[in-house]
Parts: sequence; structure tokens; C-alpha cells
Amino acid sequence: MRASEGSFALILLAGVWQAVVTVLAPPRYLLPSPLSVADVFVRQPAFLLHHGLITAGEILVGLLAGSLLGAATAIAVAAMPRLGQIVWPLVLVVQAFPVFVLAPVLVLWFGFGIASKVAMTVIIIFFPVASALADGLRRTDPDILDAARLTPASHWQILRHLRLPLALPSLVSGLRVAAPLAPLGAVVGEWVGAAGGLGFIMVQANARMQADMLFAAMIVLALFTVALRLLVDRLTAGLAPWARETLDAPLSLPLSLKPRRSSR
Repeated sequence: MRASEGSFALILLAGVWQAVVTVLAPPRYLLPSPLSVADVFVRQPAFLLHHGLITAGEILVGLLAGSLLGAATAIAVAAMPRLGQIVWPLVLVVQAFPVFVLAPVLVLWFGFGIASKVAMTVIIIFFPVASALADGLRRTDPDILDAARLTPASHWQILRHLRLPLALPSLVSGLRVAAPLAPLGAVVGEWVGAAGGLGFIMVQANARMQADMLFAAMIVLALFTVALRLLVDRLTAGLAPWARETLDAPLSLPLSLKPRRSSR
């Protein structure tokens, strides 16, 4: 979607929103007008910025840690298949619990600070990244692997120089799926217990029936989500084209994987 199309969609959404408020005239604590929400940004920009930065820090740290942990787990499982028989059932058990069940436990263990929110974000980010990369590593063309095994390359060299580069498109897909989920982990953690952040604002505004502040926090969170997806797309733009070119090009093994010529 182009920037002009996105701007038009936002203007159209605001217009429909204002028309609903004007025609139906719901109570302000149920549905504030766009102007009321905009007034919150005008009156309390520093307040929203302060709490927004708290949530942004939790999101970025959790996204980075969850992505690294997920990628490392997938690589470890690919290198040691027996490890996957132990790791994946445990991961699936954790993922089976709703986030609202895990959040109170994490707050109990790590406290009301940033650690519990980062831990929640890591749990949410970990599975899409680990699953996507593991699937990419598992789907390496068997013919390519058979050709690589005819070389003097070790198991680790094949994994590093062949399987991992070919699995990069899957890693990119996992990161793009995980990025919009990162704010969910931070905000859910803040809902359960926090001293600051957008989730903290939402809980307080809901208790005081300040719908305009609630909607303002939601808008900031939505902007964070879009910005995070764009950031991930920008950072991974150099990975996906390179990986696609590798997949489309004729097979050319790295030097460490090329067979040695037999001397006669």
C-alpha cells in the first residue's frame, strides 16, 4: 500500500468515525469523537510520549531477544535432530497457554518492571521465528544435500554454508509475522501489572471511563505496530532478495563444500 493510499484510508476511517458519532451521538465514555481523541494528543503529548517510550523499549528488547532465541533454537534443532524431540514438545506446551494465563505468572516471577513485559514479548515472538526457520532448514532440497554430502564438508559446514542461507526466506517470513505480535506481549504484561506504559494508560483510562485517553493510547500502539513491521521489512530487505537469488540461481556450492579433484 502506498503512502497516499494509506493516508486516504485513515482520512476515510476518521470521517466514518465522526459521522457515526454525529448521527448516533453515543455517550462520550463509550465512543469519543476523533476531535476529542486528537485533543488528548494536543493537551498531553509529553504524557503519551513518556508512556509510549516505555512500551516501545519493552517491544524492541523483547523482539530482539525473542528473534535471537528463536533463530538459535531452530539452528540447534537442525544441527542436533534429537534435541528437537525434547525442545519442540516443551515449546508447544508453553504456546498452548493463553497469554493472559502466562502474564500473571511472569509478573509474579519477574516483578512489575520491564523484565516481565520483555519475557512475555519473548514468548510470543519466539515461536513464529523458531517454527519458520526450523521449517526452512527442514525443507532443504534433498538433492542439494546429497550433492553436498559428496564433498569433504562436515555436517556443521553444510548447515552453515548451505542449509542456513537457503532457509533465510523462511526466517524473514517468521520475522514479518512476529513483528506485529510484539506489542501484544508488552501491553498484556502491562495490563496485568505495571507502573507505566501504554497498557498501564489503557487500564487507568478504562477504570476512569476516559475513553478519549484510551483511544489515544490505542492509536499510539497501532502506530508502533505499523512502524515495527516497516522496520522489520527494511532491515530484512537485504536478506530476502539475496536468498531468493540463491534459490533461483543454478546450484553453486561454496568453496568449502566443493568436491576435491582426485589426483591421479
